[in-house]
Amino acid sequence: MKLLLDETYPSALAEALRAVEIDAATVVELGLAGSSDPEVFAAAIAAGYALLTENVADFAHVSAQHLSAGRHHPGVLVALSSRFSRRPAGTSALVSAICAVADQAFEDRVVFLQTRGRADRP
Repeated sequence: MKLLLDETYPSALAEALRAVEIDAATVVELGLAGSSDPEVFAAAIAAGYALLTENVADFAHVSAQHLSAGRHHPGVLVALSSRFSRRPAGTSALVSAICAVADQAFEDRVVFLQTRGRADRP
């Protein structure tokens, strides 16, 4: 699994994901800090990354527009801030939730991560 972490996530989360053999990069590591959501989404697609975000409103919209234009994307994983903390104490739960779904196909989907390791669609 290749996963691009939206700008709200710290590099420590990418490091924790890499430690469990998930190919993870942050928007900052790719030199995209301050980029618009459509630019981040395009960069994720170009590099073959699914995108991890808590910004469901914007990225669900960008994803839908992309699909409506007949194009495909590697997927969007949503970790709602009401379920997952971006603070260091929340890293373990987020890594566990991502690992629980890592073997699934995310192409053209928006998938909501669950704290119990279950993913569902909106």
